[in-house]
Amino acid sequence: MDLLMTPEFWSALLSIIVIDLVLAGDNAIVIGMAARNLPAHQQKKAIIWGTVGAIVIRALATLAVVWLLQIPGLLGVGGLILIWISIKLLISDDGHDNIKASGSLGAAIWTIVVADTVMGLDNVIAVAGAAHGHFLLVVIGLIISVPIMVWGSTLILKFMERYPIVITIGAAILAYTAGKMVTDEPLLEPFFGAYPWVKWVFIVAVVVGVILIGRIKNQKQKQKQPAEQS
Repeated sequence: MDLLMTPEFWSALLSIIVIDLVLAGDNAIVIGMAARNLPAHQQKKAIIWGTVGAIVIRALATLAVVWLLQIPGLLGVGGLILIWISIKLLISDDGHDNIKASGSLGAAIWTIVVADTVMGLDNVIAVAGAAHGHFLLVVIGLIISVPIMVWGSTLILKFMERYPIVITIGAAILAYTAGKMVTDEPLLEPFFGAYPWVKWVFIVAVVVGVILIGRIKNQKQKQKQPAEQS
């Protein structure tokens, strides 16, 4: 219970909730595209059961990754992967064309579960990194964020489209988590442990670098779109 009273616990829990919400945009797209051809009375069932199945798999995968990140070397690798995910979050991309609408309830549920599992790798790594090895954090974070993701995923997506700053904040939190994962890597402890100031310079550099690179890539991509359309 002492863990619950520490500032580190609450800051990590807040990070997990924000990460879950920011990355819920893909969840909304998957659900909408998979269930759009179903009759109205079946769409709700597909959304609920598909999301429940996806969340169960995601929870188990996250707990497994939390355990795996305790293996020397993997925490640093996970941090580097999360830096790439942070940049990807800032880049506009409609990479959901391969998700087909399903004509039956069972097929729609299966599509939602499989697609969310494949696309949820970023969420799994991010949440596992923010949890700092505490399984309790993962469980509490899921209990709080899952109802919001199930019933408010579309609303979250619209909110992020209206206020792009939310995505930037989410990317910054992901980048901060990635930087901490790298600096907390046991194999790098002799370096970052001997020079604590280098740890924070590295983390700040990662956050600033991710935001700058993401914005530059996003601007280049927007400039290409008019040229491709013409």
